[in-house]
Order: sequence, then C-alpha cells, then structure tokens
Amino acid sequence: MTQAMHQVLIIEDEPAIRSVLRVLLEAQGYRCIEADSALRAEIEARSHKPDLLLIDLGLPDCDGLKVIRRVRGWSQVPIVVLSARAMEEQKVDALDAGADDYVTKPFSAPELLARVRAALRRDVRGSAPSAVLQFGPLRVDLARRESHGPDGEVHLTPLEYRLLACLARHLGSIVMQRQLIREVWGPERQDDSRSLRVCIKNLRAKLEPDPRRPHYLVTETGLGYRLRADDPAPQAAAG
Repeated sequence: MTQAMHQVLIIEDEPAIRSVLRVLLEAQGYRCIEADSALRAEIEARSHKPDLLLIDLGLPDCDGLKVIRRVRGWSQVPIVVLSARAMEEQKVDALDAGADDYVTKPFSAPELLARVRAALRRDVRGSAPSAVLQFGPLRVDLARRESHGPDGEVHLTPLEYRLLACLARHLGSIVMQRQLIREVWGPERQDDSRSLRVCIKNLRAKLEPDPRRPHYLVTETGLGYRLRADDPAPQAAAG
C-alpha cells in the first residue's frame, strides 16, 4: 500500500483517543508516532520529520495553535486538526495558524481518513495544481484551459479557470474565502465576497450534476470552499 510509506504524528493528550487513532491509521497502512503534549510534539516532529501531523488543540502544556505556528516556522508538513472546538472562529484561527484542514470531534472514521488522504495528496503535488480534473463525465484541463463533457466542449471563463486552479492547489482541503479572493481577484478586492459567490455559483452550474446539492465544490460555512474531484478517467489511445 502507498500509505505504508507515510508516517503520521498523532498529537493528543487523551490515551484512549490516541489508541483509537493509532488503530484506525495503522489498519490503513500508516506508521504512527505519538505525542501527549506540545513539547513532545515539537521534539517528535523535528526528529522524525513525519509526513502529516494530526493534532488536538487542547493540549495540557500549550495550546495546539502555538504548536501549529511553531511547526510552520520551519516546515510545510500537512497538518490536520482534530478538535472538540466547533465554533467557526476557532476553526478560522486554526486554519489561519497554518493548519490544512479541521475535523470536529466526535469524528467519523471514513471522513477523517479521507481528510488525511487529501492532505497527503496535496503535499505530494506541492504548489502545482493538478493539470486535469475529472468531475463525473466532465474533464477539465487547467493547463490547456479546455473542458469537455459528453456533449462536447464546456465553456469556462478565464476567471473560472483561475478560481479552479487556486482550489486545485489545495484539492480536498479547505481554502479560506479571503485567500481565494486575494489570489483570484487581487488584494485590492479583499472584501468582494459577492464576486466569489457569483463565480462559485456559475462554476457549480457547469460542473455539478445537481448544483443545489454540490458534491465537487463544497461550501465550508464561515470558512471558505473545498474542491473535490474524481480520479481522472483514462483517455482513449490514438488509433
């Protein structure tokens, strides 16, 4: 399994929860390291250089946000927060500190594993967006700026391609609303959330099977948006 090469640092002070997380992750082929405090977390992160950090914010010696900020000072390792803090502003604080994603306790095991996989995929791709995105029968080539569905070409505007590219750089993870506006429209439009909402609505009309129940372009209330995509379908060989 590919995941066998991935090492996850579990930062959680509750032994029972650490045990559950270890069993869950190891069953999927991940190797696990554990830390029960902020101090131990930083030591383990520096010594083992894990592929992903799974961190609780309520640590006994220090708030998990400080750990995230300190790690971000020297590493871009994917960080997924797993916390009982469910308020929107608390999630925003964690993402602003440098976390890639946020899962609220109590958590669903399949969802947590999906978020871990998404964060690891984003890290492997680095800063370059996926060249080709698959949304059901619709195929979007970001490099060529071409989109094709069963009925032929699907027209996307340059603005829509820029927004998709920004989301694709963080495929599967939350992208904050202000980051999207800054990267797509520019810092001078930082407060123009209406243009972002309109562009998202138009993209959903073109990408989603049912725009009223989005599957690929998902709203994370109070935070921003998350882009999902299917595995690209193999193209027919030229005959």
